[in-house]
Amino acid sequence: MIMALDVGSKRIGIAIAQGGTNLAIPLATIQRVNRRHDLAQLQGYFESYAVEELVVGDPIALSGERGVAARAMDPFVAELRRIFGGPVHRVDERMTTAQATKTLIASDVSRRKRREIVDAMAAALILESFLARRRNESA
Repeated sequence: MIMALDVGSKRIGIAIAQGGTNLAIPLATIQRVNRRHDLAQLQGYFESYAVEELVVGDPIALSGERGVAARAMDPFVAELRRIFGGPVHRVDERMTTAQATKTLIASDVSRRKRREIVDAMAAALILESFLARRRNESA
């Protein structure tokens, strides 16, 4: 199982995909409390879903440079690597939340419901991007 995370300041979106498939499924959104609590919740998901690989959205600036947000993610990703036994991949997440929001608006999902699921959908987009890149590299 491969899991992707869209880590924001207030919420973490989670998506999963079976190894060997190209379909990512939005799984959950957790509310951030503090780093220890957030990591403990994520550890539970890693164990429950027998996660073998982890993909983390990297908030690269629109210019393509690693800005403040990307550098702020470095300590969190280091902690993920400490608690997760498998490989941790960082994937450019530019525009995934905006794309997920547009999709939900087009589907006439209420603003309240969008807030609950947009981060998990963004995580699914991050995971699908990772899976597509992996597929293209092996072709």
